Amino acid sequence: MSEWIENPVLRGFHPDPSILRVGGDFYIASSTFEWFPGVRLHHSRDLVHWQPIGYALDRASQLDLRGNPRSGGVWAPCLSYAQGRFYLVYTNVRAWGHGFMDSHNYLVTADRIEGPWSDPVYLTSSGFDASLFHDHDGRKWLTSIVWDHRPGANRFAGILLQEYSVSEGRLLGEPRVIYEGTKRGLTEGPHLYRRGDYYYLMVAEGGTSWEHAAVVARANRIDGPYETDPREPLLGAEHDPGLALQKTGHASLVDTPSGEWFIAHLCGRPVGPERRCILGRETALQRVRWTADGWLRLDHESASGHDPTVRLPAPRLPAHPFERAATRDDFDEPVLSRHWQTLRDAANDSWLSLTARPSHLRLIGRESLQSLHQQSLVARRVQSLDCRVETSVEVSPISFQQMAGLVCFYDDQNFYYAFVSHDAKLGRCLGLLRSLNGSLQQAAPVVALAPGKVLLAAELHGSELRFSYASDGTKLQPLGSVEDATTLSDEHTTMGIGFTGTFVGVCAQDLTGRRLAADFDYFDYSER
Repeated sequence: MSEWIENPVLRGFHPDPSILRVGGDFYIASSTFEWFPGVRLHHSRDLVHWQPIGYALDRASQLDLRGNPRSGGVWAPCLSYAQGRFYLVYTNVRAWGHGFMDSHNYLVTADRIEGPWSDPVYLTSSGFDASLFHDHDGRKWLTSIVWDHRPGANRFAGILLQEYSVSEGRLLGEPRVIYEGTKRGLTEGPHLYRRGDYYYLMVAEGGTSWEHAAVVARANRIDGPYETDPREPLLGAEHDPGLALQKTGHASLVDTPSGEWFIAHLCGRPVGPERRCILGRETALQRVRWTADGWLRLDHESASGHDPTVRLPAPRLPAHPFERAATRDDFDEPVLSRHWQTLRDAANDSWLSLTARPSHLRLIGRESLQSLHQQSLVARRVQSLDCRVETSVEVSPISFQQMAGLVCFYDDQNFYYAFVSHDAKLGRCLGLLRSLNGSLQQAAPVVALAPGKVLLAAELHGSELRFSYASDGTKLQPLGSVEDATTLSDEHTTMGIGFTGTFVGVCAQDLTGRRLAADFDYFDYSER
């Protein structure tokens, strides 16, 4: 048996966890926002060791993200299981942050967690964070928030409840607001549960930053009225900025076969005096217990009652570690590994190939790194504040509008890019760009490059990011000076609100329209 759970259990960008147990298997679905494929899935048998098993939305027919705004796309999936079938509800947010919100909610199903998952059934666009509850009598109920765009209104206008018919593939009757939340406000992320005589509604409140929290309410009837736990919140960290896990909220509930209870919740780990979360919002677990009067409490209650903890006793389950994932991808397989994602546009052979040149990833240059539509970018999450990445690229640009290289990426407005390009005086050359809330800056002098492969590397040490390079047969040398990695964070965005995290990867652009090809020999991601 494993002795401890070490948080976060899913490091790096894994927000809005929806946890589920089916028999002796535990699963977590997490938000992926503008990254494709959508909805990342993890599996565990002991709640200690977790393994990514892929994505639920891996076809363009299930998810179209082209044109979605930064931090739009897939919000807050809900994973459930009933009558031998997996259900997944998710929101595709097409517009947000400016009054109106276009948030379309869908349902997909599968016989196996690995898929294939069905094409989506459209549900509603009234709000976001939709969740499906399967009641004991076989009826199914959808909850979500209702968004009120009217000037002066409370935009988080309550939690909606509406019945869903599997046979008809649609919602029935009129939606009803069953819970308006507490004075903390910004009530969202609903999940319904049933235990004994009560329906329990778990919601997130306080926004997605430092005031984030999880709150529980209950009712004797599914449609309420719901009574808020008099000792709310269940979970939060706003009272103590010294806690290692901050932004704790958006929780979901699970039990073990032996009757132990846990919640999965999101969290952030801030870095430096500005308290920026480079890794984004991550997933952690906490032990909970039921009181004699039927309320949930953290098992390790402190004076405040709702402190998250980094280390907690593991459940009474046999240890089930997984084989350690390889740190290096030599692109020998015909498909991308489960660690990779693309930005908005699904990977296809019009711009990406793993077979055109054996043991290489070929990218065809398309739109710029600030595009919301067709970027040729393949990246993976950064999961440690002490890591190194390296790649080797062969590319022959003939214009300054053609580029390919290594990118450290938060969103289309905030990134660092070490790229091979062309200069009228230098010929083939190497440059380093930084983008700070959309403002492009040259981060290092442009240098001439000899023909052949170019090795590009980046090292992250806390808030410090360093780039280096080498031409064929030469030693690595610095590219530019130390960069501020904290700009790759939710907190640095224009509004101070974002929902993703730092990715590292490779990309290619060709603004001439000539479709420049760039071949990447390998990609190595290692943690120290």
